[in-house]
Amino acid sequence: MTTTQATAEVFLTALRALPKKQRDAVLMRIAEDKGLREDMLDLTLIASRQNESSRPFRQYLAEKGE
Repeated sequence: MTTTQATAEVFLTALRALPKKQRDAVLMRIAEDKGLREDMLDLTLIASRQNESSRPFRQYLAEKGE
């Protein structure tokens, strides 16, 4: 486990340990922060598409007509 992964695990463990009302308050603060919200949306999209097949970038550009 890397230092980054260990740090993430510590924060996640602490978040899960909070009572629901406090956990919701933390998550709402994250959602209200535009930069953090965009990061979460990006990461959610990446996670949801992780098992999709990929294609070369040049092929993508060719299909777009560029």
